[in-house]
Amino acid sequence: MRISRQVGNWGFGSVNRSLVRGVATAVAGGLVFCIPVAAQNPPPAAKAKHVEILKGPALETSHDDIAIVRWTTNNPGGDDDHYSVIHYGTDPNDLSQTAKNHIRLNQSHPETVFRVRMQPLKPDTTYYYKVTSMGYDGVSDGVESSVHQFTTAAPGQQTSAHPLPE
Repeated sequence: MRISRQVGNWGFGSVNRSLVRGVATAVAGGLVFCIPVAAQNPPPAAKAKHVEILKGPALETSHDDIAIVRWTTNNPGGDDDHYSVIHYGTDPNDLSQTAKNHIRLNQSHPETVFRVRMQPLKPDTTYYYKVTSMGYDGVSDGVESSVHQFTTAAPGQQTSAHPLPE
């Protein structure tokens, strides 16, 4: 009888049983907080009634084969996941190339800075562009700039326009 009792208890004393229960509870509790439902992002903010470009767009930096353009708008709201979008080309009437970069909105900020990297570009070449932004769902924020231009740097050179002109 005594042998079967030890086998049934696996030789654990009451202290060891409490420890095992505590570890099992901690593991189960940890799994509850790892479930995506418990770690969701807050709901999207309301979309802005009117989005406008407050600063820019303008060239931030340019190498001979890459350029970054940035601009600032009031916060468009909606989904936190957004895209900065630029349509560009070497002819102001044919902006058929597109580049876009992902951005996460900070809903607590009244303004949003958008940046887009374009590459590969040709050195010492004038490019024309217009910018816009859109939500993760592909729906435009309803703002688009007029056509602007920049010239990429000569081979091996870099151009910087920082801070941006008003």
